[in-house]
Amino acid sequence: MNHVYILGGAQSDFARNWAREGLDLYALFRETLEAGVADAGIEPAQIEVGHVGNFVGDLFARQGLIGGFFAHVYPELAGIPTSRHEAACASGSMAVLAAMRDIEAGHYSVACVLGLELMRNVDGRTGAEYLGAAAWQGQEAQDAEFPWPHLFDRITAEYEQRYGVREEHLARIAEINFGNARDNPNAQTRNWTFAEGCFGADDQLNPVVDGRIRKLDCGQITDGAACVVLASENVARAHAQRQGLALADLPRIKGWGHRSAPLLLERKLALSAGQPLIFPHAAKTLEDALHRAGYAEVTDVDGLETHDCFTITEYLALDHSGLTPPGQGWQAVEDGRIARDGSFPVNASGGLIGLGHPVGATGVRMVLDGARQVSGRAGACQIRGAENLLTFNVGGSTTTCASFVVGVGE
Repeated sequence: MNHVYILGGAQSDFARNWAREGLDLYALFRETLEAGVADAGIEPAQIEVGHVGNFVGDLFARQGLIGGFFAHVYPELAGIPTSRHEAACASGSMAVLAAMRDIEAGHYSVACVLGLELMRNVDGRTGAEYLGAAAWQGQEAQDAEFPWPHLFDRITAEYEQRYGVREEHLARIAEINFGNARDNPNAQTRNWTFAEGCFGADDQLNPVVDGRIRKLDCGQITDGAACVVLASENVARAHAQRQGLALADLPRIKGWGHRSAPLLLERKLALSAGQPLIFPHAAKTLEDALHRAGYAEVTDVDGLETHDCFTITEYLALDHSGLTPPGQGWQAVEDGRIARDGSFPVNASGGLIGLGHPVGATGVRMVLDGARQVSGRAGACQIRGAENLLTFNVGGSTTTCASFVVGVGE
């Protein structure tokens, strides 16, 4: 089976409001694809198949069939197979997995994956309604003004019931991620300022959104796109030689995990009753990725780029990855492990909270950040000595979970 290498890619500036600039979904697609192709150092005609990750382009932009954009950006791509993949916030990861299968099976040698979402062209209430499509309509969060803060507050309550959880630990996760984002030139919040005391329970500085979810616990609604160019071993070897590199110097996807659970949050919680972890399928996803990459423990890799649509989502990634015992994610927060200069950095990019969360792009962006980290191209966000990075991407209330190990070397 072919190994899958990452030749390059690009991410848009998540601080941009494309509708305010008079630009549409195609403009976002085109600019990111052109930047990704240039970064990968390939000719557009080398792309043999295209995959798009997108959740709700039909609602926010009234646009479906987005794979047809490839041939408008580059006429030489007319005739290539393209497809679009949807799994809510894990849509981009599904597109990456599909492209991997194409290469591993030997059907194609070069695949382009582009994830994108246009989300800031509507008001907040309308946006919340559109994003609620990933919950079971008419079955959950029916009376909630904002469905996702409501559902993730329910997860917070489950943590409180099973293990106890303290707001200061969740607030510290937010503070770290906003801090990391200051160094990311593509982060939506890189120029934000924060009043003293805002990372806490002050209702004026950090108002409640729903239950125990406060404003600064929330990932950012963002316009944005990310692109990666994937290649087979033969193409990657020739590419490395042209650059004067060894094949082992190029980042590749060493391992992957993908599992799904029932759509309803309450069904998931009922299935895990009496078990050590709240979402066993999420833990299995991470375990699968590590084991397929040849690693026994999460600390065998150099850091984690994880889904933090809310601080509780990152908190659950800490114990579900095995970094701490079940329910004890606070340990990694308190001892500084997850800081960028800690022993196991988490979300050096700023994550969804600091960098931003264009839903269909997030899974692709995580893989791109992994490739940049392990090839020493992460700039001010660089994790010192990183050779392998783990990602964890979630769709819905952990209905779809996806994970990748991106690394260099054998």
